Amino acid sequence: MSEALLDAVKFDEKGLVCAIAQDAATLRVLMVAWMNAEALQKTAETGYAHYYSRSRGKQWMKGEESGHTQKVFELRLDCDGDAVIMLIEQAGGIACHTGRESCFYRVWRDGEWQIVDAVLKDEKEIYGHTHTHG
Repeated sequence: MSEALLDAVKFDEKGLVCAIAQDAATLRVLMVAWMNAEALQKTAETGYAHYYSRSRGKQWMKGEESGHTQKVFELRLDCDGDAVIMLIEQAGGIACHTGRESCFYRVWRDGEWQIVDAVLKDEKEIYGHTHTHG
């Protein structure tokens, strides 16, 4: 399976491919992340989304800390081979580390990015700490 799975994928110079998680029921885009070959293989083998964390420099399974796993129903590769999209079921209804349904919770409106989605569960409650990004 490994060769057949990976041959058509055009990983970038860092060995990564863009990965989009989309809710299978609502079709809302929940998150965009990165996969290396190992993460893509694990996703195909287990039926659960695995990603590569650029900031932590390691492969991880979505929900390994939070419990918010992503069951994959369909895995698609785009025409150029440089992006994958997964139709998933999001455990707990929370895909974003901020405790929201989707990572795309800000809308450009009236000259600024406005938060339009509520926090469903506080980040500290999910992880025991707040994530810092910089």
